[in-house]
Amino acid sequence: MIALYIILFLVIAFLVITNLPVFGRLPRGLRLAKTQQLPNYNQGALQNLSVTPMQPEGVSFFTILKAFFFEKHPGKIPVQALPFNQPDLDTQPKSNAPEIIWFGHSSYLIKLDGLRILVDPVFSKAPSPFSFIGSKAFPGTDVVKAADFKNIDVLVITHDHYDHLDYQSMLAIAPGAKTIVTSLGVGEHLEKWGIKPDKITELAWGQSITLFDSHELTAVPARHFTGRKFKRNRTLWSAFVLKTVNCKLFLGGDSGYDTHFAQIGGTYGPFDLALLECGQYNAYWPYIHMFPEDTVQAAIDLKAKVLMPVHWGKFSLAMHPWNEPVKRVVEAAAVKHLPLVTPRLGETIILNQYMPTENWWLEA
Repeated sequence: MIALYIILFLVIAFLVITNLPVFGRLPRGLRLAKTQQLPNYNQGALQNLSVTPMQPEGVSFFTILKAFFFEKHPGKIPVQALPFNQPDLDTQPKSNAPEIIWFGHSSYLIKLDGLRILVDPVFSKAPSPFSFIGSKAFPGTDVVKAADFKNIDVLVITHDHYDHLDYQSMLAIAPGAKTIVTSLGVGEHLEKWGIKPDKITELAWGQSITLFDSHELTAVPARHFTGRKFKRNRTLWSAFVLKTVNCKLFLGGDSGYDTHFAQIGGTYGPFDLALLECGQYNAYWPYIHMFPEDTVQAAIDLKAKVLMPVHWGKFSLAMHPWNEPVKRVVEAAAVKHLPLVTPRLGETIILNQYMPTENWWLEA
């Protein structure tokens, strides 16, 4: 009888915990119907353009867990606080050139033409449903807080993973944002968190929205997956093309390498700047994240004039040293003669005017 009560308690606790707001909510109603009508919806879930297993053939999930938690991986965390510039989040550019401020991982602010566009803001201590689980933000990367962002013009969310869609950051930023653009299905999470539906625009691959008369955002394919609880790929994952009168930017989100980069480059390129992931890779999951050398090739495929590597510098979500991604990107870009911009955390770059390339991570 005692065992039965214990099982019942565990079941109830499981149901309570997994229904917490931080997990969000799966698409339903009209949103679910739209998702099911997408050409890449099959067998109850959304699919990548290419077959994309979560891990290579012959590698089990338990093998990956063992390697991640029970093997030693030196250098995953910086030994000292990382240098972080105190950014000016509100002042607009003095010229027509876009300004970009990177806050670590995949969070950055784009200021152009009087607008402030914030991408994938994650300012919690850990990119997980609970602060005591998973990687903690590196020392020195907590200078900027979610509450510092007031009246954002456009909030862009590429997909619903915890390191891109942060519950606490959304509660602080989204209510004051004028408009939110995200991948189809992600709006279900936002609505559950109390965000007004009329400010949310969800896009499928190939769909566009024109913002403030002259700024076009288009969702394009990525090679990844989604899910905040147990069911995967019920919401879409995307990269975004940002096109203005004066420039064109590629906002990469998360993606493994594939032929879609060349297809996007042929359709929407060339790009003045591509912001692409270069970290959190491993041979155990080679299809859903890029190795740094793949990142350089993806930028070339996109016909990007300059590459800005992101998805590193704040959290350790893989087993490589914290600064290995950018080291490898710099080496690969030099071989391919691809221009890079590698700002410090919080540093403002000005497209084609101030493009820092200092190897600051070698001193951190």
